[in-house]
Amino acid sequence: MGGVSPVAASTVHPSLEDRTDTGQGSGDSWIVTVFDNDHNTFEEVVAILIVATGCSMREAQVETWEIHNLGKSVVHHGDRTECERAASIISTIGIRVEVSQE
Repeated sequence: MGGVSPVAASTVHPSLEDRTDTGQGSGDSWIVTVFDNDHNTFEEVVAILIVATGCSMREAQVETWEIHNLGKSVVHHGDRTECERAASIISTIGIRVEVSQE
């Protein structure tokens, strides 16, 4: 107890570089970034992220924490159309959102 088992210590976790391509060209990789403001509540941001991106409650809470504490967070990845759709939904609560190529 209290120690790390040799099996757990040797577990390999995938890195961002190991992610497989979705079949889209590299020019089709877009992100949605949400920026902090003084107007929206934590709960409002969590709720809109769930609606806009289909993420879990836990993921929305982590992203909202990042927005609040780091000033911004990348909340979605996808093709341009999907990211613009998500950003449009997020912006309905008056929060600054940006869609850009990854």
